[in-house]
Amino acid sequence: MDGLKNKITDYWSQRAETFAAQRVREFESEKHDLWLREFQQYIPRDQRLQILDVGTGTGFFALLLAAAGQQVTGIDLTENMIGEAKKISAKMGIQADFYVMDAEAPQFAPGTFDIIVSRNLTWTLPHLDAAYRSWHDLLKPGGLLINFDADYCHEKKAENLPENHAHKLISPRLMGEYEEIKEELKETQRIRPYWDQELLTRAGFREVKMDTGVWKRIYRDVDEFYNPTPIFKIVAYA
Repeated sequence: MDGLKNKITDYWSQRAETFAAQRVREFESEKHDLWLREFQQYIPRDQRLQILDVGTGTGFFALLLAAAGQQVTGIDLTENMIGEAKKISAKMGIQADFYVMDAEAPQFAPGTFDIIVSRNLTWTLPHLDAAYRSWHDLLKPGGLLINFDADYCHEKKAENLPENHAHKLISPRLMGEYEEIKEELKETQRIRPYWDQELLTRAGFREVKMDTGVWKRIYRDVDEFYNPTPIFKIVAYA
């Protein structure tokens, strides 16, 4: 593992416990149905599909989709995050499989999954082009990628934030580490999601669609889950 990946993994390891608690509260809030609605535009409700949640963290998307009847596997490079995901899965009684695995090169057979989903992961990948190629290979023909992310590396340092927001409880030291990671990754990234569209097409995906208004639907209220950075949704077919 290269130095940058070590740094990113260490950062998320330190956040795992409080991040898990916040995701549980989000799962139990109105955000549950708002996120599910974003998926239901593309995922048939009458089919049990094989879904991979890449960069699952503490399993929010994995458990959301598993509770809706899908067969879901979640992977994350941070062992502490996967540990928390397994605890939450057991506590909630929702079945999903979780593994410690590198999102840039998941160790599954080609054509294993019907759908790949991701949330706030791809901005952290030093080799995003390689990741998209790997994900394309993991999808069955006609399979679907649904990726939620934001152009975190090119955002200005947050100022005048509302009193309630998703990063409220992060310590100044960890915020400093977060900013350092963004600066290092910024050197490898172009403006998103337009850069993603180019990389996905090159990786073999088709019908790449971008939705830059998703953040207005998900974060319409300023609460403890509020993300001030405008997130986008990318949908692409293998």
